[in-house]
Amino acid sequence: MRLEALIGEALRKKGLTLGVAESCTGGLLSSAVTDVAGSSDYFKGAIVAYANSIKRSLLGVKASTLSSFGAVSKETAREMSRGAQGALKADISAAITGIAGPGGGTDKKPVGLVFIAISKGKRTTVKKFLFKGNRKSIKRQSAEAALKMLAASLGVKAASKN
Repeated sequence: MRLEALIGEALRKKGLTLGVAESCTGGLLSSAVTDVAGSSDYFKGAIVAYANSIKRSLLGVKASTLSSFGAVSKETAREMSRGAQGALKADISAAITGIAGPGGGTDKKPVGLVFIAISKGKRTTVKKFLFKGNRKSIKRQSAEAALKMLAASLGVKAASKN
């Protein structure tokens, strides 16, 4: 069974809902979640917040966070996840922000740098990743990493995608 189906099964069993905030993946995580038949039972929706103005207005990311740490940071990922949880009234949320390339990277923030946050209840976990490959590959790896983090937060044992 695919990881997104296992996540859906766990959400359904626990009576929990999921919301997503995506930046660099442009909806790829939401697409994977909704590829599962019956996902409307637990998936509340997603906010694809590509522009910083949308991160601020729809997800409540503070302007000071964006100016101090940047859009690609653990702080922004945390605020995106918490914001999605609140805006979508979801029990669990995931947020992804990063640099998919091929441009946009710097020495301090190279192409492939991605932060993923999972909020469950009042607890938020953020992980930093540095993926390699082209734009499409970095987006795919980011969505897969988010699925694995969601699975872990739900206690889903199988962490492989068929």
